[in-house]
Amino acid sequence: MTERIYYTEPACRSFDAVVTDVVEHEGAPALVLDRTAFYPTSGGQPFDTGRLGSTEVVNTIDDGERVLHVVRSPVAVGDAVHGEIDWVRRFDHMQQHTGQHVLSAAFDRLLDNRTTSFHMGSETATIDLAREASFGDVERCVDEANRIVWEDRPVTIRFASPDEAARLPLRKEPVREGLLRLIEVTGFDLSACGGTHVARTGEIGLIAVTGAEKFRGGTRLTFVCGGRALRALRGYREAVSGSVRALSVLPHELPAAIERIQAENKQTRKTITRLQSELAVHEAARLSEASPVIDGVRRAAHVLDGWDAPGLKAIASSITAQGTVVAVLVGTASPIAVVVARAAGVDVDANDVLQRLLKRFGGRGGGKPELAQGAGLLGDPHEIVAAARDLLGARP
Repeated sequence: MTERIYYTEPACRSFDAVVTDVVEHEGAPALVLDRTAFYPTSGGQPFDTGRLGSTEVVNTIDDGERVLHVVRSPVAVGDAVHGEIDWVRRFDHMQQHTGQHVLSAAFDRLLDNRTTSFHMGSETATIDLAREASFGDVERCVDEANRIVWEDRPVTIRFASPDEAARLPLRKEPVREGLLRLIEVTGFDLSACGGTHVARTGEIGLIAVTGAEKFRGGTRLTFVCGGRALRALRGYREAVSGSVRALSVLPHELPAAIERIQAENKQTRKTITRLQSELAVHEAARLSEASPVIDGVRRAAHVLDGWDAPGLKAIASSITAQGTVVAVLVGTASPIAVVVARAAGVDVDANDVLQRLLKRFGGRGGGKPELAQGAGLLGDPHEIVAAARDLLGARP
């Protein structure tokens, strides 16, 4: 059994221990110690990293009554080792985890909206609430949570039997049996938890919710605490500063400026689509005239510069509408697009032609016998058209 120092001393950064066993975990050596301050992944909180003697700890795993320390190189059983926790990583996790307790308690106390799950990622953390929460509800609870942070309340650890815990005002019912480890934010929250936490709420620094979305009948909140909140603020500052410079507006004018640009872009796309449709008719006539007629079928295979896939499709449709025609049109923009089309009554399978081109030049796509299109072809567009002419029997 491994003595878990982090249960009673979460602020412990270094310790001495003895290696009691060396096992293998997914092909890497893993040390078992008689005692450890390394926290293994559990309860939504990621594992600790650091060093044990001369070797690096890259993962920490809860293995029942013992803790596995996955290391770069093995250490002999019986060796004494000095452990050093990666404190920057550990303290970040402590800020997020205690911040989660405070934030979840705020939603529970103010709105009776329980937290159903918690996950801590490398950049942000999330909690899932049982019910939907409005923007105003979220802001109200975030304000309450930060009030508790700034009051710098003590965060304490104590242990209780199941009978004792049953008489305590726990925020949620414990999921495990036996002796319970309780984390108490004085006068605000009491929860059973095996994670590592700061000693006072002031160490959380700040709790900021950066996103809220509907999720499985409730609300998923994305949040950051402490150092992560500071990094998020810097990121938003850079994004806003760059945007106001690019758009020549003041920060508070950004939303309106973006809406204006979106409206202008929508109108521009409509105009481009209309003009492309008009131009496609003229381009189709030109290409059709320049294409040979073989066995009564006009066979058009051309490279078109400056046309995207929708434009190629519009031209191909216009060409095939002009008579007994089969057309293969290839764009020049990356990724290279190709459209194959044929008029009714032409004995050519457009999708078969496309698949032969894709087999030779790569890319992907598909369609029907009368119309098929693909993208991502590799090679020179003129070489692709030459191959298409061979398939159509349209070599000059």
